Amino acid sequence: MTQFNLDFISSQRAKKKLSLQAMAVELGFKHASTYMKYEKGEYLFKAEQLPKLASVLDCKVSDFFKQNVAKTATKSNVS
Repeated sequence: MTQFNLDFISSQRAKKKLSLQAMAVELGFKHASTYMKYEKGEYLFKAEQLPKLASVLDCKVSDFFKQNVAKTATKSNVS
């Protein structure tokens, strides 16, 4: 299962020393509070926003996703 990694977005923004307001401007939002709702997961990023977000954060779109792989165990029956 693939999940959207909001922690990665937040940490990349902090690493690049970008404010919520700067991110809001880059993504075309009027207010920092609107962007903050996306970063906190209250709103969902749209697919068309991801390339711009990746550009601003200097990463790949695929970096926004984390893969959760369930561990499976197999049993072999020995007769």
